[in-house]
Amino acid sequence: MEPIYLDHAATTPIHSDVQAKMTDVMQHHFGNPSSIHRYGRDGRKLLDESRTTAAKALNAPFSSIIFTSGGTEANNLAIFGTAHAYRAQGNHIITTTIEHHAVLHPCEQLEAAGFEVTYLPVDQSGQVRVQDVQAALRDDTILVTIMAVNNETGVVQPIQEISDVLTDHQAVFHTDAVQMFGVMPIDVTELGVDLLTASSHKIYGPKGVGLLYKRDDIHLEQQLLGGEQERKWRPGTENTLAIAGFNQAIQTLQANREKRHEHYQALQDRLILELEKQGIEFSVNGDLTQRVPNIINLSFPKTEVEMFLTNLDLAGIAVSSGSACTAGSIDPSHVLKAMYGEKDARLTNSIRFSFGIDNTEDDMQIVAEKIKPIIERLEKVVT
Repeated sequence: MEPIYLDHAATTPIHSDVQAKMTDVMQHHFGNPSSIHRYGRDGRKLLDESRTTAAKALNAPFSSIIFTSGGTEANNLAIFGTAHAYRAQGNHIITTTIEHHAVLHPCEQLEAAGFEVTYLPVDQSGQVRVQDVQAALRDDTILVTIMAVNNETGVVQPIQEISDVLTDHQAVFHTDAVQMFGVMPIDVTELGVDLLTASSHKIYGPKGVGLLYKRDDIHLEQQLLGGEQERKWRPGTENTLAIAGFNQAIQTLQANREKRHEHYQALQDRLILELEKQGIEFSVNGDLTQRVPNIINLSFPKTEVEMFLTNLDLAGIAVSSGSACTAGSIDPSHVLKAMYGEKDARLTNSIRFSFGIDNTEDDMQIVAEKIKPIIERLEKVVT
């Protein structure tokens, strides 16, 4: 049996179109975009084309796109940059308990530096409540940072509704849209955000490149000092090779988004159907309707996650228990803990399946068939 990769929320393989583009850039376009000679102008052209593509994908101005080394750097620039730039207007920040650690850890660092941070809870649906955001707002709130789609459960957060609450407030609104960018169309004006993070390697582009959308009237304190690149917001010679790959990944995504969305939904539906056919006991973690189709988090009673993952890997199935950034941790998922409490069994028996463009419905049948005997063995061990 060919291995089946179902961990696309962690990372995606590089698309063939992206490989072809990056190969061409490696062979023919090496110039530094800051150089004024023809090789530099060639590099600048690649950079400008990529910025144009990203801006159009978000319905944003050309000047609002800042290329970074990935989602983590973009989140850090948004959070630290906003907090320090607007500290004269307040020192209160609002986020949620289910954010990616690229948001939670910067917020914790700011707490240590004297900022006040409110961590909003979620209910068992995995969604933050808009009324909780409104209740937490203070006159000195300067930043609200809430993810668009949770990377462990696939649950969509009410970003536009939260934006409406912030319309007449001074707070800058940032969203980590890394898991939204590859699945749902994004219009930053309709969404109502001031800052937005996206990443290349979640949409079949190369690792090590991402972007931060920054509304033009929002100021950030620089986190890196150096040259004039990225209008000083992110100095350092641009990685034109990776950015060109990101550009191609966005173009391919834009041309196929609806087909991908339908494909992911068909895979999710088929997996659920096949698990039910096998008589496997399971439940879905998080809201059943407000979710993206490419991520589903399932609880399998009477199993233990580490043994389950190991057995699945031995069977040729690659899945995860949550964020790849904490894969080596023995601690339960902070997302599921926020949803269900610290002692709930779902913290230790839940698996994330995340689908990709190369997965098939037949794969879903094979996965369910492989899971059946594994669960039967594990239930005997656990009980």
